[in-house]
Amino acid sequence: MTERDIPESWLPGEAREPDNNMTRASRKQQLSGTHASGVPATGSTFKSVVKRSEQSDLEEIPVEKDPKETVSISKGTWQLPKWTKSWVLWTLLLALVPGAIAFMATGMLLKLPSAPNCPAIFWPLASASVRLHCAQLAASKQTVKDLLQAIALVKELPKNHPLRGEIERLIEEWSRDILKLADQSFQAGRLDEAIEIAHQVPKEESAYQLAQEQISKWQSTWSKAEDTYKEAEDQLREQKWHQAFMLAARLLRVKNEYWTTTKYDQLNRLIVSAREDGEKLTKAKGLGENKTVNNLLKAIELAESVQQDSYVYQKAQEVLPEFGRKMLELAEAKLERRNADEAIAIAQKIPLSTKLQPETQGFITLAEAQKNAWLGTTAGLEAAITQAQEIDGSKPVYEKAQTLIAGWQLEIQDVAHLEKARSLASLGSINDYAAAIAEAQLIPVNNPRGQEARKEIASWVAQIQTIEDRPYLDRAEQAAMLEDVNSLQAAIAEASQIRRGRALYREARSKIGTWTGKIQRIEDQPYLDRAKDLANAGDLPSAIATAQQIASGRALSGEAQAAIDDWQGQIRARENWKKAREVAVTGTPEALAEAIRIANRLPDGSSLRGDANVAIDQWSEQLLDIARAQGESDIPRAIETARLIPRGTAAYSAAREQIRSWREYLNPQPQESPQESPQESYPEQPTNIQQQ
Repeated sequence: MTERDIPESWLPGEAREPDNNMTRASRKQQLSGTHASGVPATGSTFKSVVKRSEQSDLEEIPVEKDPKETVSISKGTWQLPKWTKSWVLWTLLLALVPGAIAFMATGMLLKLPSAPNCPAIFWPLASASVRLHCAQLAASKQTVKDLLQAIALVKELPKNHPLRGEIERLIEEWSRDILKLADQSFQAGRLDEAIEIAHQVPKEESAYQLAQEQISKWQSTWSKAEDTYKEAEDQLREQKWHQAFMLAARLLRVKNEYWTTTKYDQLNRLIVSAREDGEKLTKAKGLGENKTVNNLLKAIELAESVQQDSYVYQKAQEVLPEFGRKMLELAEAKLERRNADEAIAIAQKIPLSTKLQPETQGFITLAEAQKNAWLGTTAGLEAAITQAQEIDGSKPVYEKAQTLIAGWQLEIQDVAHLEKARSLASLGSINDYAAAIAEAQLIPVNNPRGQEARKEIASWVAQIQTIEDRPYLDRAEQAAMLEDVNSLQAAIAEASQIRRGRALYREARSKIGTWTGKIQRIEDQPYLDRAKDLANAGDLPSAIATAQQIASGRALSGEAQAAIDDWQGQIRARENWKKAREVAVTGTPEALAEAIRIANRLPDGSSLRGDANVAIDQWSEQLLDIARAQGESDIPRAIETARLIPRGTAAYSAAREQIRSWREYLNPQPQESPQESPQESYPEQPTNIQQQ
């Protein structure tokens, strides 16, 4: 750079302090001519800077005037800036520019080529590296389809290809990945899908044999699990809950997540649900055992609540007809007792779920027919026959209906005879009853109304006998009104003319018994009165002998025997009381105890019982005194004596207390001092003291 190239204002002799605005402009120019990285711009950028500098130099630059001298710069003069003369700047530029160029060149060399677009590649012309790259890209997706596609891409490469070893390794790896995906499907419970996936492993690979073995294991595991599940279901159907739970626990040992989780939980829920349904069924069966309409309806309702998907549903369906048939049996029992209305009402309550509609409907129709037949009229029988004929041959009661129809047809004729016979009997004379009997006898015994006719005949015969025998009873009752022996005997003779088997025979015998008793009372009362007088006088043996003259079986024999027993008891009480006092006189403990036992034999109702009680208390006190006296020298003997005092006597409580005191004295309880520890006690000390 020459001196003329430098502006005059930047010359050394004429240098002046540049204006601040100029300084800032120069900095801006410097910044605009430098990249952000600190590298000076080159090429066109530098030229534009120079051009802008030239244009700015063409303008007049105002310079601060010295007070003495004014300097003006011509627009046509151009000078280099001062910073261009700085060696530091040029050194920095020389260091940074080559480095930046080197960095950019290295980046361009190291930059990888763009990845190929695999879906758009024409594979017959694709290179091995492109196939391998796209295969790895597909395999990274880890789906069966992509893994198979990856294997197919590289499998077509020649056997002698340099990358064949890597390709074989990757194919084996991808085959095992396919097998892993198959195992995931197996663990998720999709056996068929797992087998299908495993079959897609290439046969040429070693993983193919492993896949076949795995398929066999899967099928075996699945088969065993299914067998266990089915066996548990069979146990549920048999309502064996414990066995079902044990089988469910086996699923936890199956090497398959689907069976150990999903199917295990499902089976457990089924077991719980089936057990609840089983409890319902058990309760229903219990109610069904009590054959009442309400209980059977509740049992049916419980059985109906078992859902169709339950394992005990079939059992529930089997018991429903049983419950319905039991209700039908109750209805039939009512019908046999001729309670047709209740029988029909029960049959109508039988639910449809019992599947007994044909039987139920046939029963109701037949019950209504029988109800009409029981009216006993021709119209009723004809209506019954019409109703029974409506029952077709498919109904279970068809045969019974036909039998009843045949009987009712015969019964229509019998009813006519019975109606005529009853009409004759209603007149009430012997001849009328005889005519009614003759008419009823026209009905054969084997006919449906044969038994009814025989009952009517028996009733009319009884009416005839009553009319014939009533005068005998009337005369007998008239004679017995005087109630003396002769009158009563005359009444008995009159009533005895009614023979056995006649209608009034039982009534006659009852009255004869009453009259006979009155005669016996009249005859035996003097003996009983005499015996009572003797007993009141104190002559009990004579009283007993007098009362014994009344023979057994007579009207007063029971009263006489009761009096005899009482008097004999009084005699025994006197003897016992006398004997007790005689024994007590001895005064020994044994004698006093024996006297108490003898005195206690006196009955409570005896007049001597009061004296005996007083004596018993006195004798017990004597026994206690004797025992206390013995206790001063011989405590064991005293205890034995006190034990002779019986319960219920005056001295009993005191005797028991005294015995307790003596026993405590004989067997004192060892007492330990509360301040003395086990280590401080000396068990040998009492022995030593005793020895001293």
